[in-house]
Amino acid sequence: MNQVKTIFEPERVILIGSNKTREKVGMASPELFRNVAYNMRKFFRGKTRILDIDAKKGVPKKLPKAPDLGVLMLPPKQSIDHAWRLAEQGVKTFVIITGGFKDAQRQLLLQLKEKHGVRILGPNTIMGVINTASGLNTTFERGTMPKKGNIAVVSQSGGVGAYLLDWACFFGVGISKLAFMGDKIDVDDFDLLEYLEKDKNTKVICLYMEGTKDGRKLVTKAAKIVKHKPILVLKGGITEASAHRAKSHTASIAGSDHIFDAAFKKAGMIRVENIEDLMNAAIALSKQPPMRGDNVAIVSNVGGPAILTADAVAKNGLKLAALSKETKLAIEKKYPGVDATNPIDLIADARAERYSDVLDLVLADRNVDGVVVVNMLKSTFFKPKDARIIPKIAARHPHKPVVDVPAGGEDFMLVQRVLANTSIPVYNLPEKGVQALKVLRTYGLIAGKH
Repeated sequence: MNQVKTIFEPERVILIGSNKTREKVGMASPELFRNVAYNMRKFFRGKTRILDIDAKKGVPKKLPKAPDLGVLMLPPKQSIDHAWRLAEQGVKTFVIITGGFKDAQRQLLLQLKEKHGVRILGPNTIMGVINTASGLNTTFERGTMPKKGNIAVVSQSGGVGAYLLDWACFFGVGISKLAFMGDKIDVDDFDLLEYLEKDKNTKVICLYMEGTKDGRKLVTKAAKIVKHKPILVLKGGITEASAHRAKSHTASIAGSDHIFDAAFKKAGMIRVENIEDLMNAAIALSKQPPMRGDNVAIVSNVGGPAILTADAVAKNGLKLAALSKETKLAIEKKYPGVDATNPIDLIADARAERYSDVLDLVLADRNVDGVVVVNMLKSTFFKPKDARIIPKIAARHPHKPVVDVPAGGEDFMLVQRVLANTSIPVYNLPEKGVQALKVLRTYGLIAGKH
């Protein structure tokens, strides 16, 4: 376990690559080597040693001090040779970026693990690992680093992981750790979940997987973790054709999808259907509490989107909250022009004060378990700065989740910038806001059960 931790939390790292070697087909290239070196120099707060095997003729016979982590960016034979040399000098963990390893070469890596007790992430990780707390960044996306946060991403695919990395950077989603597993000849889903279970910087775990070596072991571990940290899972390889591709892609056996689905449910892992749902759910779980009941209130400044939100509540198996008489009377007394029937239409001239008063009353209602706030800008008087009131009011009711929907494109971006660093998740469609509450309700049931 300590060695898996070292993959994410090394003090000294050695990068092994070449400014000359370029595979005809494969990842090893001068660009890969230079970009990883650039990111490590720019972001990593530990010590980085960079070794060009052509300039230095390989690993020296005696390193001044053994690095904690070796990052290999060479073709298979050279990666194996240098891994052995580093292990003989005391390096205990490796991230192997490049792929194309044949079965016999994988066996040599396993022999290295057996003889020297090393741990290996990969091969074929493509981009390795990110730890935003220390600045560790072995990706070759030059200058790319997500902001610090509490969402961990574990991906069996470099491409899916890169998609999630791009999403996080573009929307300012806070990431704690990001790991690209690749072929998983050693360190796998179980090892990474075991590490993330105890990682104080991680609140939510996102997992993209195509297959697993020991499903029962993974399920047992996940069932323990979900008691205090939700696990979201996106499964690739659910059709016969894609499962065959998954096996050749990352040396994974995808297996029967209905077996995986049953296992996820047994473990309390929340399954999502696509990458966008994965990130939307992760944002909700990272910012808001679980929802303890099914009753949803809608507070909106426009009628049509409020009705669409109500439809989405029903489609997601939730209920429209029946507001108490006291709540309705208080709202209508304060604002006589507002019909305080859920969904509540505050009228298009509503600004921060009206949202503040009504949202506070709604959240205080014992019949309400969660709230969707709809605040469009176009065709209304609402301004982006008015949204600042929402996290302030939500903070007074910390056990009831609140999500915000400035429906549209430009409206969404303007409000999202205001709320990006707050506790309020922001979505561009009513259906996504309701789906976020549904995930929070699902986790409320899982956490209570487990």
